Amino acid sequence: MAAPTPTARKVLARLSLPERRFVADALRAETVGGVLLLVAAIAAIIWANTPISGSYETVRDFHIGPASLGLDLSIQHWAADGLLAVFFFVAGIELKRELVAGELRDPKAAALPVIAAICGMAVPALVYTLVNVVGDGPLDGWAVPTATDIAFALAVLAVIGTSLPSALRAFLLTLAVVDDLFAILIIAVFFTNDLNFAALGGAVVALAVFWLLLRKGVRGWYIYVPLALVIWGLMYNSGVHATIAGVAMGLMLRCTRHADEEHSPGEHIEHLIRPLSAGLAVPLFALFSAGVSVSGNALGDVFTQPVTLGVVLGLVVGKAVGIFGGTWLTARFTRAELNEDLAWPDVFAVAALAGIGFTVSLLIGELAFAGDAGLTDEVKAAVLMGSLIAAVFSGVLLKLRVRKYAALLADEERDDDQDGIPDMYELDDPDYHRRMAEIYEKKAAEHRRQAELAGAPRDDADSPA
Repeated sequence: MAAPTPTARKVLARLSLPERRFVADALRAETVGGVLLLVAAIAAIIWANTPISGSYETVRDFHIGPASLGLDLSIQHWAADGLLAVFFFVAGIELKRELVAGELRDPKAAALPVIAAICGMAVPALVYTLVNVVGDGPLDGWAVPTATDIAFALAVLAVIGTSLPSALRAFLLTLAVVDDLFAILIIAVFFTNDLNFAALGGAVVALAVFWLLLRKGVRGWYIYVPLALVIWGLMYNSGVHATIAGVAMGLMLRCTRHADEEHSPGEHIEHLIRPLSAGLAVPLFALFSAGVSVSGNALGDVFTQPVTLGVVLGLVVGKAVGIFGGTWLTARFTRAELNEDLAWPDVFAVAALAGIGFTVSLLIGELAFAGDAGLTDEVKAAVLMGSLIAAVFSGVLLKLRVRKYAALLADEERDDDQDGIPDMYELDDPDYHRRMAEIYEKKAAEHRRQAELAGAPRDDADSPA
């Protein structure tokens, strides 16, 4: 007797109910932050391109902080190294949760977003490199188009009103988390110079104390906030980018729940810190980093200079081709099947959406061309233009399937028995069918009663039961 054929693993299959609820909550918060980020970026561009642009530069370049501690920094510097540490702290918690309780905990399930993210970073870097090798441009900015800004991407979704099915949204979120991990590694490895080993050693010791206090169950913000500031200051003075401190602390938090816990400590702290990150830290970074000239000549130069053209093509072409290609190859060689409710053009649309690389791309651009203010501004303009093109392109692709997405989302959220659990998660539950039969019978009885009151003949054949 032949062995039964194993069921093929589904690519972008339906999420479990707890994971679906977590993804919905996380993306709802990211969407609000993305809208604020979009508003801050627009405000920065307007401020920097009006007659009062001088005040923008004055505020951005104003220095504040204790020079004796090596922290006499400009406002822009504080936003990039200080406020973004909060953003990367939240990213560290998200990564830890994905590793222990999310899509990345299962190696088989993790293969898809990890390979897609790697390809989605390698191909843009390759596109940038090829453009600059051919055009004899600088190769320093190869990492600029490798990052995805999940908040900005979700803001675009909110603006165009596309309701993606939860599987596609989860894929985008997990992809962005893995993307953030590799962006962190790029910053740590390629943008670390002149190490101060004394400060680095102090940061490591302080992180060890942070971890030990967490392990011992010590509580109190008045302990952890000062310690976090010490860790950040030591990391900044070590020569390693200070945002790495935020990631390290985020990864140390426990993101698994004990039996008596409704939320893990990591989830609780993320819930508290995310509004600070999405509502203040990232928008302020955008405000003081996105203010570049957008004159006709500047926009034209984006498409004529190798370094800026490489960034634009990396974001628009490299991201879409890399993520889609990585996903398709993973499915092809693992013999997995795409979820029957979706089509490969849906995956390509999401891959194109990932070409919106704003926050981390701007940060890497500042690090890559730190010694050349003019080139830094050109790269920022290229990031803005590339992200805009990617947003419009992906928006058009998603709009073409908006009716299909709306129908899928309605099926996911339908709850006819009103028990708080979507019906699609209860189809195999006998109690669900009993409850639905009772609901239909009540509706039929009400229908018959209304008919009798109206003097119409009763027709039991109309009963939906």
